[in-house]
Amino acid sequence: MEGAKLIIEEINREAEQKINYILNQAREEAEKIKAEAERRAKAKADWIIRKAQTQAEIEKQRIIANARLEARKKKLALQEEMITKVLEALKERLSNLSKEEYYPMLIDLTVQGALEIKENRIIISSNKATLDILKENFEDFRAKVIERLGRDVEIELGSEIETIGGILIENPERTVRVDNRFEAKMDRLRSELRAEIANVLFR
Repeated sequence: MEGAKLIIEEINREAEQKINYILNQAREEAEKIKAEAERRAKAKADWIIRKAQTQAEIEKQRIIANARLEARKKKLALQEEMITKVLEALKERLSNLSKEEYYPMLIDLTVQGALEIKENRIIISSNKATLDILKENFEDFRAKVIERLGRDVEIELGSEIETIGGILIENPERTVRVDNRFEAKMDRLRSELRAEIANVLFR
């Protein structure tokens, strides 16, 4: 009877040891699973944070780029507005030149055109008012142009053309021309004005 009791106690002791071993194993496995779950959760959280940061940076750069583009558009619009105002003021000024101001200017424009064409005969075209001034003062006009050129040149007054002022100078064959009409000079001036105003606005 005593022997059976010892056997039962031994069995219980071994069973308890096995149970404790299994429980310890289970606890260790549970800790591993928990740690792995936490690691994965942290990795996923880190990935989500990085993704959010990347998206935020992309959005930030997009907003900055749009703001810069909008600012550039406004500067360009202001540039064009300033150029237009300058040219309109210039056009108004040129349209109201007195004869005393205009006549010497016509001599300058003719000399400059004749120097470029480099021929002994030139044809001058302009609006009616300008041609009338040249007709009224033709001998004086021709003499001053020749004096400035330092050589003889035959000047012929051409037909009326649409212009606010200035002159169009051509050779007799009409194959070479120097456009010294005010509109043409203002168009050429527009590029210079754009560069100057851009330098002020964008530097």
